[in-house]
Amino acid sequence: MLVAAAVCPCPPLLVPEVAQGAAPELEPLRAACSDAVAVLAAARPDRLAVLGPAEPAGRGAYQEGAAGSFRPFGVHLDVVLGRSGEEAEEGGAGRQLPASLAVGAWLLARTGWSAAPVEGLGVGEPLGVERCLQAGRELAASAERVALLVMGDGSARRSEKAPGYLDERAGPFDESVAAALAAADAAALATLDERLAAELLAAGRAPWQVLAGAAEGAGLSGTLLYDEAPYGVGYFVATWS
Repeated sequence: MLVAAAVCPCPPLLVPEVAQGAAPELEPLRAACSDAVAVLAAARPDRLAVLGPAEPAGRGAYQEGAAGSFRPFGVHLDVVLGRSGEEAEEGGAGRQLPASLAVGAWLLARTGWSAAPVEGLGVGEPLGVERCLQAGRELAASAERVALLVMGDGSARRSEKAPGYLDERAGPFDESVAAALAAADAAALATLDERLAAELLAAGRAPWQVLAGAAEGAGLSGTLLYDEAPYGVGYFVATWS
């Protein structure tokens, strides 16, 4: 059963070494993410799953100890999912974590996560609503006390300088997401239009709908900790518990 969830954005710029000169302006976002992870730890889960958008090669499950890297972003920084580097050396062989899960692993390491075993799930953007919901239900049923760290960005079309340029639909779309996250409204997340989300470059749509499936019947309450669009991309931090 799902006992807690944290929703965080997944830009590599969240990592100060990647952001470099821009690092200070994102410190409020990092602080909100740390607070959200603390809520997960306080829920004392038996299992933590980290979800995030992934390209085709990065989709699927990752075991604890899987390795990720920020070297593609020009930084000699490696991370592992839920373990120390020594433990990961043996258990982390295989595919590299997609960027979203690498950011999630970095967040867990930054906050000293030790509350429960960790696994990852790379979710493809084309995954349909019903399949997302079913994946969430299966995660929630996988242990007595399940927590989710859900990585994903809102629309990347919030301003003229945004990666996808300005789209007037982006603001209302992100407002609906923020309202659903604040209210822990799984039904509202489940109704997000996947085609519209894709057009607005909202990479979090599929992971949020996995959360919606996991939260069905859980009776959780929501808190929105952060809702801003630096660089023209919608970033949300929320907790459900």
